Amino acid sequence: MHRTDGPPGRHTRQPDQADPDESVTIAVTDGDTRVAYWSREAQELLGYTPAEIIGRPLADLVSADGETLRHRDGSLLDTQVHLSPLSGATQQQNFLVTTIASPGTGKLQDLMWWMLEQQSPSLSIYDREGRLLWSNEAARRTVDLPQSEVRGRRLTEFLPGPAFEEAERRILRVGETGEPEYTELFVALPLEPRAHAWAVDVFPLKDAHGRVHAVGMVGNDYSEQHHSRERMALLSEARTRIGASLDVAGTAQELVDVTVTVSRFADFVSVDLLEDVFRGALPGPGTRTGPLSLRRAAQGGIHPLPPGATPGVGAIHTPALSSPVVRCQVTGRTVLGHVQDPDIVRWLTEDPVQAAYVRAFGTHSLLAVPVRARGVTLGAALFLRHSSSPDPFGPDDLTVIEDLVAKVAVCLDNARRFTHERGTALALQRSLLPGKPTLHPAVETASRYVPAGGNAGVGGDWFDVIPLPGARVGLVVGDVVGHGISASATMGRLRTAVRTLADIDLAPDELLTHLDDIVTHSGLPQDADDTDDVSASQIPGDVGATCLYAVYDPVSRICSLARAGHPPPILVGPDATAQVVDLPAGPPLGLGSLPFEAAEFTLPENSVLALFTDGLIESRHHDLDEGNRILCRALARPQPSLEALCDTVLDTQHPAVDGDDVALLLIRARALGPESLATWDLPSDPAIVAEARKRTGDRLTEWRLEEASFVTELVVSELVTNAIRYGTGPIRLRLIKDRTLTCEVSDGSSTSPHLRRARLSDEGGRGLLLVAQLTERWGTRHTRAGKTIWAEQVLHTA
Repeated sequence: MHRTDGPPGRHTRQPDQADPDESVTIAVTDGDTRVAYWSREAQELLGYTPAEIIGRPLADLVSADGETLRHRDGSLLDTQVHLSPLSGATQQQNFLVTTIASPGTGKLQDLMWWMLEQQSPSLSIYDREGRLLWSNEAARRTVDLPQSEVRGRRLTEFLPGPAFEEAERRILRVGETGEPEYTELFVALPLEPRAHAWAVDVFPLKDAHGRVHAVGMVGNDYSEQHHSRERMALLSEARTRIGASLDVAGTAQELVDVTVTVSRFADFVSVDLLEDVFRGALPGPGTRTGPLSLRRAAQGGIHPLPPGATPGVGAIHTPALSSPVVRCQVTGRTVLGHVQDPDIVRWLTEDPVQAAYVRAFGTHSLLAVPVRARGVTLGAALFLRHSSSPDPFGPDDLTVIEDLVAKVAVCLDNARRFTHERGTALALQRSLLPGKPTLHPAVETASRYVPAGGNAGVGGDWFDVIPLPGARVGLVVGDVVGHGISASATMGRLRTAVRTLADIDLAPDELLTHLDDIVTHSGLPQDADDTDDVSASQIPGDVGATCLYAVYDPVSRICSLARAGHPPPILVGPDATAQVVDLPAGPPLGLGSLPFEAAEFTLPENSVLALFTDGLIESRHHDLDEGNRILCRALARPQPSLEALCDTVLDTQHPAVDGDDVALLLIRARALGPESLATWDLPSDPAIVAEARKRTGDRLTEWRLEEASFVTELVVSELVTNAIRYGTGPIRLRLIKDRTLTCEVSDGSSTSPHLRRARLSDEGGRGLLLVAQLTERWGTRHTRAGKTIWAEQVLHTA
């Protein structure tokens, strides 16, 4: 008979060898060979109940040859029948009926046993004290120990380690409680260089009454799925964590964090990049054969780094030519190595600092991956594994890390391009903004421009201080929606447009109306087909810009303002009280056909007016009203100068704001006193011209400006004559002395004079030409009462 190696105590079956231990008693007969006793095994085997079979002849249960049993349904079983006389019988001969499986027939029990023995999962049985009773072939192969050496021993006695200690605790707990448990174990096996991941199911083996007799354990090795899942998780983490900063060093650090802190792919990672990358430039293509000067962009590991163990972040270093970092950049291929490889040994010999690091942490394998984008090598990333991670890097790791570094390379290139564009935009922005505080008799100024932090880049915030005739000054601050070179260029065009409109001396509301027309009508025609043909000098119609324009007159101390969707300014009085100026809002530029409204108020001498962009008061932590209140408190703090006040405001307002640019312009109002002014109301009579010249000469003598008398008297004579001849009353002459000498003649007519070329026979038409030739500049501005013609001379002795 054929026998199988069964549960504890059984041995491997030998062919054609009967085993009496495998016989099963099913019945007992009386002297007439009728069934007198029917066992439970007989009922399960043949299907008859005791009531159905007791008393029937035994011959009813066997085949015609008397060798095999017949089932209740008529089928024959693969068994042999043995009749054994019962000893001690005196009167009648009683027999014991037993069955033995036929040799090599593979009955159901055999098949079930073979299935358990040949299962690919690791199967084992332990007693309630945790001692091994039996294990299948897969389990024996896993531990690489004969079953005779491990049977009767606890799991931790032949497999030491924390993972097996946990498994043993679960076996004992299940044996005591009778409740199954499931866990995952990550263990290093004796014959495997790489740790395996196991899904372990521990369950009780109970009898029909629910009593626990032993504990079964099934272990499924899902290492491949686990490592694949790890790789997918690593790439998934990379997609969400890497590339959001648009900062070269920040992106490199994100790679370090994902591969060390998040996924534990490596125990130490460093990223070295060529210096050009940090400047926003693209390194030149081609194979590099000489020493490479690299900057450490980021690094990190599971162990704190001792001083001097590696170049610090930001340090520039030149690795040895044998270094994997250099070799991978020169060849363009990843270097996968072990510390015992000849190339790695040579490198460590040439780099004692790195060799000391390897010895200190037990580094055993490495990956050096070139960082390439747009066909150009930007640098390299080095990945190390120490003794704390027994698995060396393998081909699977190489595949996943090359995919990851390729993604990081794209992100680094985006960050490099952003750095380049931001630097260009910032240079353009600063070139278009006033570089130094503007010197003007009407105001003292201080200003700041802070480009956006984070990923936003340089935007379109701007400000300007524009000298106007009559010692007046134009103040402007604006904001173009968006960031980058386009926003900066649009800002520059708007600034130029404002200066042009301010040069013709428009009132603030009129200036914004003309500026709005420029923005509205400078886009493409409705039927334009090719947007690439738009001139770079045009301002897009959908620019989305805001602007505030103010004119301050130090003579009257009147400030006239208008705004186009821009935050109102804040006025700080001489008593250090700060309040938001009540000013009609007006629509943003570019909407078209909507009016702008100006407001006027008296600006006290030595008061401070703050003009700014919304980046200074906007925050996700509070609304605009709260931002204005915070700004008012900052502006009200006493400071020794406007420059110090600018710093105080930015320290208070800007640290938490990194999503938008900030432009801030502070002005301290000055007033021109009577000693700098001379004003006369004149009748509309040609005879008054001579008197006007005399009064002018006398005042210039008082001001010790006798050298300017000839030109000034000529200008006064011409302008007063024109007002009498072509204008209407009342006529007023005013002289203003500051850094320039300004002569103004006002009348009630709105008709503007203009230069023309006089013919030889003309008696007039040469006066304004003389004024234009003899003075620095001249012009006309319209007022509510009419117009004012003015002319300026530069004073060399102010």
